[in-house]
Amino acid sequence: MDRLKAEILRKLTFSLGKNPSVAQPHDWLTAAILAVRDQIIDVWHRSTRESYATGRKRVYYLSLEFLIGRSLADALNNLGLTSAVSQAMSDLGVDLAAIEMIEPDAALGNGGLGRLAACYLEAMASTGVPALGYGIRYDHGLFKQRIDHGQQVEVPEDWLSFRNPWEFERRESAYQIGFGGAVSGTQKPGESVWTPEETVFAVAYDTPVIGWRGRDATTLRLWRARALHPLSLDAFNAGDLYGAVAERNRAEAISKVLYPNDSTPAGQELRLRQEFFFTSASLQDLVRRHDRQFGTLDNLADKVAIQLNDTHPALAVAELMRLLMDERGKSWEQAWSITNATISYTNHTLLPEALETWPVGLMERLLPRHMQIIFGINARFLDSVRRKAGGDSVDLASISLIDEHHGRRVRMAHLAFVGSHTVNGVSALHSNLMRQTVFAPLHQLFPERITNVTNGITPRRWLLNANPGLTRVLQDVCGKGISDDITQIESFAAHADDPALRERLIAVRHKNKLRLAEVVKRETGVIIDPRALFDVQIKRIHEYKRQLLNILETIALYDAIRSAPYRDWAPRVKIFAGKAASNYGTAKAIINLINDVATVVNNDITTRDRLKVVFLPNYNVSAAEIIIPAADLSEQISTAGMEASGTGNMKFALNGALTIGTLDGANIEIRDRVGDGNIVIFGMTASQVEAAKRDPRPTEDVIAHTPHLPDVLDAVAGGAYSPGERDRYRDLIDGLRANDWFMVLNDFDSYRRAQMRIDALWADQPHWWRMSVANTAHCGWFSADRAIRDYADRIWRAGPNFAPQG
Repeated sequence: MDRLKAEILRKLTFSLGKNPSVAQPHDWLTAAILAVRDQIIDVWHRSTRESYATGRKRVYYLSLEFLIGRSLADALNNLGLTSAVSQAMSDLGVDLAAIEMIEPDAALGNGGLGRLAACYLEAMASTGVPALGYGIRYDHGLFKQRIDHGQQVEVPEDWLSFRNPWEFERRESAYQIGFGGAVSGTQKPGESVWTPEETVFAVAYDTPVIGWRGRDATTLRLWRARALHPLSLDAFNAGDLYGAVAERNRAEAISKVLYPNDSTPAGQELRLRQEFFFTSASLQDLVRRHDRQFGTLDNLADKVAIQLNDTHPALAVAELMRLLMDERGKSWEQAWSITNATISYTNHTLLPEALETWPVGLMERLLPRHMQIIFGINARFLDSVRRKAGGDSVDLASISLIDEHHGRRVRMAHLAFVGSHTVNGVSALHSNLMRQTVFAPLHQLFPERITNVTNGITPRRWLLNANPGLTRVLQDVCGKGISDDITQIESFAAHADDPALRERLIAVRHKNKLRLAEVVKRETGVIIDPRALFDVQIKRIHEYKRQLLNILETIALYDAIRSAPYRDWAPRVKIFAGKAASNYGTAKAIINLINDVATVVNNDITTRDRLKVVFLPNYNVSAAEIIIPAADLSEQISTAGMEASGTGNMKFALNGALTIGTLDGANIEIRDRVGDGNIVIFGMTASQVEAAKRDPRPTEDVIAHTPHLPDVLDAVAGGAYSPGERDRYRDLIDGLRANDWFMVLNDFDSYRRAQMRIDALWADQPHWWRMSVANTAHCGWFSADRAIRDYADRIWRAGPNFAPQG
């Protein structure tokens, strides 16, 4: 204890130059982080040395997003230092919990994809898989969301305003990244030289990620873009102040903002520059590491596994080919064999609009050599298919890497599929649908290539750290071993009928709800009753996630309560949170509608004690850590067949919330684990959705035959919830009437009846808590540790179960 206290003071004095008497909260935070970071470095260095000494296969995880959140509490928990550091800070007159709250949320991701990457990096450290994560060190992550007059307003996110004390700048690990220019041949047949017109530097910043109990650590390496020539002195001296820094501004724009608006040609080009920038830097880095250790690239596939987290790094296929051929002298055949054996690809979506494609013209202008290589891959691939077909007709257009029907575009998912040895979906349903839909023609050619690895979450952050009250109950009932093996909570199910246990769980949930209620009051001014049912939908705002279905049913419930106020309604608080993409008008309209409905409902004396609606602004990882442990009901209501997996559904269920959801993504596997009687399923199945799209029922017929729906739609379209602007939601409702692509209208009645079932279950509290216990007990399987072991065993062939190869 004294040593920790002395170390924190030392950091405050000698690293920050501050006297304790004048130190501000962020100074104490930084001093604490630096002291904890020192505890991690020995483990980090040891893990790296062991990896190099044994020659074990290393995993390189490429992801455009890493939604890290706050790191101090997580690191302390994994090191077992929470109580010791808390006491040391207390002795120094500082509240650890208070300074933890001012640590910036590292919002380097948009949602589930980025949070999954963060969970997996921690799980690799916890399971002993040598790994390094690659991404971009955005100056500004996902925007901060402010709600003004019910509407989303985006403001810059400034997580680096007090610098990032977790990271180490690695100026020696800087690589040149080229764009544009020309490609020329050489005297050697088949050899090409790319001379870029523009070059930027990628500079590495390393952050150690500590695993459970501090046994191992992995590295998150993020790239920052820098100009080769930050200042043109000639332009500056000539008075051209803007021109003097034009090259610097253009280069640094690459790592300036997560997901720039790509609705314009300039935005699209910047997005492509981001994707190539971090992919090229990462591959140059891992090739250099490998060559330095082994002196040859012939064994790259034996020692390296490259995992593409969605299509954002799909250019790795072409870039690795370029590095092997143009810079290392490999033949096409040698380079292709190494590339295909090294790379694997995780698909995260079946939505056509979310499957990345890039205009061939843009690729030829920005990455001319890579476009040549992609054309070469495609020509050889199509020729091999044609030859294997033995002259039979083959629909080459469906498998081509180039889509010729929409202005010639490169299909990045096809490139990743053809260039990888294994392609995985992220839930059982999703992987099956990949075989049947978007990759059906490719699956026929490579029937063994697609596999499934259902997503997982790290229980350290999402249970042990986020919900300490429930964790103590689980440890008392199931044993301390659950901290090391979360699947041991299975034994919790045997105690579901214990009244004393039920009372303990109710007390834990109530305390969590009180904490959330304080946040809601502070952020929105709305006072909510912790005794009410907390009904929660927190996720990115998107039409397929169907926040619109939720708020339309909320309006129907509001009307029903007003019509029969004498009934014994279950008090309910509807909690929404999530961000809409800055250029996604429909999603922004849904946020506006939720807030407008909240204004009407929360000010109606008839429903004040029975129904409240809340939209919490600026949803992020830290908010989720408060909301999820307080939730009674988890809304997982995406259109069946459109959510690849989800991870929020797993977090809620592990923390004991009941799920109301469709048979979509991992909801199906949650149902299979917890049992049909412990989840509330509604709505169309994926096959029924597809059938309805092929032969749609007229929406007016659906509306006319759905109780309560006509009144709800008319009220919204007629301005009942926007009295100051009567037509505010007319386009939103007219769009629904014209094309119910996401089956909001079709599923409305089924959803409403499912919510009525929720009311009945809530009225029977002993039964509700039996269901809650079943959810917690049977969701340990959805651990990131299990998912990483699946990847390591079946895809990467790496980790503790695999001896180093010679």
